[in-house]
This record gives sequence, structure tokens and C-alpha cells, in this order.
Amino acid sequence: MTVRGNQWNDQRLEVIISVLLRTGVLTAAAVVLLGGICFLSRRGHEQPEYHVFHGAPQIYRSVAGVIHAAGPSNCQAVIQLGLLLLILTPVARVAFSLAGFALERDGTYVALTFIVLAILIYSLAGPH
Repeated sequence: MTVRGNQWNDQRLEVIISVLLRTGVLTAAAVVLLGGICFLSRRGHEQPEYHVFHGAPQIYRSVAGVIHAAGPSNCQAVIQLGLLLLILTPVARVAFSLAGFALERDGTYVALTFIVLAILIYSLAGPH
């Protein structure tokens, strides 16, 4: 089977997935680093209070909330966005694997990968 004139095989799929994973991790790290620099520049002088636990605000507890809150004025949301990108990187890998198995017409792996992807998406976006 050919895809855009190139031979589609397991080695090509592995190379594309490795680039996807590397790019996802580096992007997530860069976003977390930028958010951390922003956070420390604005609140680095504050004394932490370790005797009282403060949970994450409600807005940071959902994907939509993090995306909505992320911006230059909300450093914590930028950090959360970077962590969300890090979590989504292997999910993207599973989604790309599903597409690769579908192109290879490997029904068993398509079914198994679809189940794994559905579980991952439900765990991230499902009711909590």
C-alpha cells in the first residue's frame, strides 16, 4: 500500500510516532517553562504556607477550564496547559497508531487501539 508515493510500513509509522512524541514532550516542556518563569516573576517573592493545603481552583480541573484560563495574565493556567499537553502527547500517539493500523488494514489492532483511545478520551473528558 502506498501513501502519497511513499511506502507505508511499520518502520515509517515508528519514525512518525517518535517525532510526534518528541515534539509533544518538547512543546509541553517549553509551555511549562514559560508558565514557571511567569509564575516566579510575579509570585516568587511570596512565602509559601505549607501548614494549610490549598487545592487547585475549580477552573484548573477540566480541559476546557484550563484552555479558557490560559493566557499571559494567568501563569498557573499556562503551567496547567503545559501539563495537559504532556498528558495529551501519548493520547495523540494512540490516535496516530489507530490511523496507521487502519491504513495497514489490521482489524485486530484497529479494534484494540480504538478501545484504548476511547478509554483515554473518556478518562480525560468524561464526567468526574
